[in-house]
Amino acid sequence: MELHVVINGRKDLAGQLYKQLRSAIESGRLAAGTQLPPSRLLAEQLGISRKTISDTYAQLTYENFLTGVIGKGTYVNARPAKITRKQSHSDLASAQIIESWRSLPVFLRHPTLEGSLRYDFIGGATSKGQFPQDDWRRCVAHAMRQMGQSKGFYSVAEGLPALRNAIARHIAFSRGINCQDEDIVVCNGAQQALDLITRVLTRPGSLVAMEDPGYPPARLLFGTHGAEVVGIPVDAEGIQVEHIPDGTRLIYVTPSHQFPLGMPMSQARREALLARAHELGAIIIEDDYDSEFRYEGRPTDSLFNLDQRGIVAYVGTFSKTLLPELRLGYAILPPAILEAVIRAKQLTDLHASTLPQWALAKFIAEGCLLKHIRRCHAIYAQRRERILERAWPPIWRHGWTRCRPAPASTWC
Repeated sequence: MELHVVINGRKDLAGQLYKQLRSAIESGRLAAGTQLPPSRLLAEQLGISRKTISDTYAQLTYENFLTGVIGKGTYVNARPAKITRKQSHSDLASAQIIESWRSLPVFLRHPTLEGSLRYDFIGGATSKGQFPQDDWRRCVAHAMRQMGQSKGFYSVAEGLPALRNAIARHIAFSRGINCQDEDIVVCNGAQQALDLITRVLTRPGSLVAMEDPGYPPARLLFGTHGAEVVGIPVDAEGIQVEHIPDGTRLIYVTPSHQFPLGMPMSQARREALLARAHELGAIIIEDDYDSEFRYEGRPTDSLFNLDQRGIVAYVGTFSKTLLPELRLGYAILPPAILEAVIRAKQLTDLHASTLPQWALAKFIAEGCLLKHIRRCHAIYAQRRERILERAWPPIWRHGWTRCRPAPASTWC
C-alpha cells in the first residue's frame, strides 16, 4: 500500500516520522509484510536527511515493529498475537490478599492527560509553569558529569552525602532544624518515608494514631501494614492528645499545617503530644509537607525542634516546592530508629536514583531552591488573595484560618 507521511516544519523530524510510522503499523494501515521505501528514496520524497530515515527505521526495528532483510529491504514485522491468560486472581491461594489491595480507594491521583480547563484546582500539585527549567537543566548536566566520574556501582541507601548535606543546611535555614547529615535518609517522596518508618515500628495489630480528619494515603498505608489505625479528633489547636489510646506505637500528625483543615498545632498541644508519646514509648511522625507556604501568623517551631527525647521523625518533601514527578523526599530520624530505617530502605529499593539526587544537591547548594520558593510564595499569595476576594458567601473569608480546605501552593 502507499505510505502517507506528512512533515510539518523543521523541528523534531525524526519524532514526527517515528510517530506516524508507528501509528500506521499499530492501526493496521501498514499491514504485516508491507515493504517500506528505501531510506534514500523516502528521504528524497520528504526532503529530509537519509540519516533521519535510517535512525527511525533502526528505532522501529529495535522495538520489533520493523524487520530488515539483507539484500531485500525493510518490512513491517508481524506482531505476535496477544496471549490471553485465563487464570484470574480468584484462583490463587493469595486471592483474599490480592482483593484487599484491588479494593483500596485511590486518593489524590493527578490526571495523566492535558485537560481543556485553563486552571486545574487539584490538591498536592505545584504550578509547573513556575519551575526554573534552565536552572534545573544546568544542574542535571552537572549530575551527568558526576555520574560519569563514578565507578558505576550501587549508591548508599541513605542518599548521596552531597544531597544530605544540602538538605541539612536548607532545613536549618528554612525551618530552624538543627540536624546532622547522618540523621537524614533520602526517600522516593514523603510516602516512602512513611512506609519505611511504619515497616520498622509496626506489626499486624499494632496501634497507629493519626488525626481525624487526616491524610488519606497515610491511613491506607498504615492499614496495608496490618496496623489498627485509630482516628483522633482535632480541634482548633490540633490533635486532641487525651484521646490517644494506650498501646499506641506510632502517631502521625501534620502540626505545621493540619491536613486538610489548615490550622497549626498550638504550642501547648505540641508539648502535650510529646509528653504523651514519651509516656507510651511511641514515635511521632511529623509530616511537614507544606511549611514553606504559610501566609498568616508567624511560622511555629517544629515538633522535631521541641523534642528532647529522640521520639520525633521529621518527614519532608520536595513535591510541594519543585515537582511531584521528581519523587524526592527525606526523613530526619531519631537515633533509635535510624539504622533500622536505612536497612529497610536498602531492602526495598537499594537507594533512590542518583541522577536527581546530584541535580537537587547542586540546585539547593546554589540557592536556586530558596529563590524558587520565594518567587512561588509571592505568586501563590496573590492567587490566594484573589480567591478570598471572590469567595462566596463572604463569611468564608472570616473563617479562612480555620477552615481553608487546601494550601495555597496547590492553586495552580
